[in-house]
Amino acid sequence: LRDAAKIINKEYNQVTDLLSEMARRRVIKRLKSGKYLIIPQQMGSSAEYIGDWFVAAREVVNSPLYYIGFYSAMNFWGLLTQPLVRIYVATPKRQIVPRELRDKLTLVFVRKKSIWGIREEWVTQSQRVRISDLEKTILDALAHPEYCGGITEIAKAIWVAKNKINYQKMLQYVVRYEKNVVAKRLGYLLDIFGIDRLELRELLRSYVKDRYDAFDPTLKAKRVEKNRWRLIDNVGKKKILDIIRH
Repeated sequence: LRDAAKIINKEYNQVTDLLSEMARRRVIKRLKSGKYLIIPQQMGSSAEYIGDWFVAAREVVNSPLYYIGFYSAMNFWGLLTQPLVRIYVATPKRQIVPRELRDKLTLVFVRKKSIWGIREEWVTQSQRVRISDLEKTILDALAHPEYCGGITEIAKAIWVAKNKINYQKMLQYVVRYEKNVVAKRLGYLLDIFGIDRLELRELLRSYVKDRYDAFDPTLKAKRVEKNRWRLIDNVGKKKILDIIRH
């Protein structure tokens, strides 16, 4: 609204009326209250156009501390074979997704102390957004499989990234993340894949306590296989290995 007011030099009510009319004619698209997206002429009057999804998400979130994460970050880092159909944004500010983006955007509340491991990445020729780096993306996924398609999707992602992961950084991140279940899920997956990083493995084993946790909390807690990580494996090694072989 401020930009439009400067350009046409009109009163507030006149500006809002004009933008409402332009949105009705689908010359622009409303992203949220007071913020609009210009629809390129070559797109016609597409009601679905929101430009670059990452940039649109950045403009909707009411916090400079946001970051693109979870399934969306996995997509950015080339860890998925499925098309991106929803943007996941971590934010320390609780807010409601605007009606215009409810089918495309999920806001995940995180505490400020959890906002680290972030990179500014170019997603268009002129726009950058905040995205969790590879190692933080993997740990976030293991903490919240529900935002990443479940453990099988995360397993595939780790397998794809196994030669790109900075394991020393991962070790430092595990310590900073400080969540037993994340360390256990990572350790179990590295075991399944035969990825033997001694220092990291020893650290991960130190997080195994008395408590049992679900390997994949998005599935029923029916144990398929035993393991030494005190995880209720409700997926099974065979299924994970079969998925990565295909």
